[in-house]
Amino acid sequence: MNILQVVPKLESGGVETGVVDLARELISRGHKAVVISSGGELVKELDSIGARHYILPVHSKNPYIILRMIGRITEVIRKERIDIVHARSRACAWSSYFACLKTGCNFITTCHGYYNTHFMSRVMGWGKRVIVPSVTIGRHMIDDFGVSVDVICHIPRGVDLERFQFNPSYLRPKTSFTVGIIARLTPIKGHKYFLKAISKIVRKIPEIRAVIIGEASADKQRYKEELIVLIRQLGISSYVEFLGRRSDIPQLLSELDVLVMATTTQEAFGRVLIEAGAVGIPVIGTKVGGIVEIIEDNKDGLLVQPEDPEAIAEAILRLYHNKDLVKRFVQRARKKVEERFSLEKMAEDTINLYSEVVNSFKILVIKISSLGDVILVIPSLRALRARFKTAHISLLVDLRYKDVLQNCPYIDELLSYDIKDTPIFSKRFNHIAKSLRKEHFDCIVDLQNNAKSHLLGFLSMSPKRYGYRNKKLGFLLNNGIKDIEKPQDPISHQGRLLNILGIDIIDRNLCLWPKEEDRAYVENLLAAEWLGKNQELVGLNISASKRWQTKRWPLKKFAKLSDRLVDNHNVRILITGDSYDRQEAENLARLTKSKPIITCGKTTLLQFAALVSKCKVLITTDTAAMHIAAAMKTPFVALFGPTDPERHLPPAENYTLIYKRLKCSPCYKPRCKSLECMEKISVDEVYAAASKWIRRGRE
Repeated sequence: MNILQVVPKLESGGVETGVVDLARELISRGHKAVVISSGGELVKELDSIGARHYILPVHSKNPYIILRMIGRITEVIRKERIDIVHARSRACAWSSYFACLKTGCNFITTCHGYYNTHFMSRVMGWGKRVIVPSVTIGRHMIDDFGVSVDVICHIPRGVDLERFQFNPSYLRPKTSFTVGIIARLTPIKGHKYFLKAISKIVRKIPEIRAVIIGEASADKQRYKEELIVLIRQLGISSYVEFLGRRSDIPQLLSELDVLVMATTTQEAFGRVLIEAGAVGIPVIGTKVGGIVEIIEDNKDGLLVQPEDPEAIAEAILRLYHNKDLVKRFVQRARKKVEERFSLEKMAEDTINLYSEVVNSFKILVIKISSLGDVILVIPSLRALRARFKTAHISLLVDLRYKDVLQNCPYIDELLSYDIKDTPIFSKRFNHIAKSLRKEHFDCIVDLQNNAKSHLLGFLSMSPKRYGYRNKKLGFLLNNGIKDIEKPQDPISHQGRLLNILGIDIIDRNLCLWPKEEDRAYVENLLAAEWLGKNQELVGLNISASKRWQTKRWPLKKFAKLSDRLVDNHNVRILITGDSYDRQEAENLARLTKSKPIITCGKTTLLQFAALVSKCKVLITTDTAAMHIAAAMKTPFVALFGPTDPERHLPPAENYTLIYKRLKCSPCYKPRCKSLECMEKISVDEVYAAASKWIRRGRE
């Protein structure tokens, strides 16, 4: 794998040291390690281990520079053929994120701090994986940034046990008692409470020496001056020494007798605590953030309340006077570091995560509506599964159609929302887009191809979006194709799009998967209607959607057809439809001499599919029932009027098409005064077609 880490600077520090350590481990395992930073003293170390380094101003929070860095990082990704970009800070994460969108590269983050909820911090939760060094930070990202639990990966920082060798303080000869704090000079690190604690014990430990390791950034120089003034006021100038920024931390730790971490706010982790544990130095920490996940109070260290110099002083005195306690603490701490916080374990967990991300591929197929069109997507799902056997394939549909494909073996996840009735840019629409964005799809296959689906695909932030580039926001696709004027059947139309992914739809058959309980429900439903065991069913789907009045065949003709089928073939008529078709079905029943079974509104979609499978033939207009019959391998007679059968007939073998092509056909008008195209379909020809399938079923 080729891994790019992006970090603001490479000065000595916990985050920066972790970048170099991980680069070393990547190279030792045969991977390529690339780092982008604005430079620093650790660049030489990167060069010495064979890592590639690019100096760019990725530390800057200037919006113009962040935008400019998108192109520069994109160049590095393409030049180095990067598989994963690992951003470790907010400013550089923004440019890295959009560079990944441009290139299709995988983007992950590590949250090294307890961020405020400012918008600029949001990007740290946008990675395909979000690494957190502690459970505290993980909970923070979930609760305050809405990051999915599935995205969070807990990987504590690790310490190089070869550099930080066990050299416990209780074995070393002493002429002084050295207590240290290692942290950048900033108020949240609690230096002033550390100094006040020292002032309380200088008379009790005359040989005490306090060292402050770390430096103030340019904007925190005043804080350093405040500390110097405080030291004078406390009268401990002869006991305290500033050592500045240092890179020889293993050596400095081995000279300490106690390490104090006096952080006052939520600490992301506390790398120096595990380094001290590796060396064998007893530690005192405050009860904040990730510190409590490292130190087990009175087991391998001491915990005190933040901003409490009295408690810090008491803890130091306790360690000073109790050598057995120190021995027990450091031995347990070293064992914990070896088991949980070693560099080897951190690198192994991180590289395994990289491998998981590189080998994962998430596809979202969008087919919002309508019911028949959702069923027609099955051959495309089958072809996608055959091509991407290990990919995670999700299907996005409108809420009302979620049941029909709930047992589909070609998808891993069915996502359903009330999309059809949701206006674009409404609060609910934005919620749907946000939910899709959290899924981190690698690829969108838009088989709906309308304004809503194109916009949802774009807002999902998927780097690859396939669909037809039409006038319905098709410009939002980055892998779009133009439609052709010649009419195509729906499967061929989808197949043309899948071709640009290198996929051919070979198996065009439709399928549905009712469960045994669906079939059992249908058996009970028919038994309640006194259907004999050997009595055959002929289905009449009299409905079309409320919008499409022009698709309906006249009720009087359905009535005459029903009577002839019952008289001549001794079958039972089954009237199907939705609940809003029930009144129409009852009107039909009053026009017939037979007693048809009316099931309008009595079944779920899959129960309806099981019901259709019981029919010898289904007589239907151009509606979803026709597609369900094709999926259940039930012969059907399709009555077409205002729509083009070349574009809408489902793939099937056992069907008869009846279509009266007029001068105005196909008109695609939902309303018409004459309804001539449907009126011209005679009872005789529908009866003849249905009779053929009834007789064939009996042979």
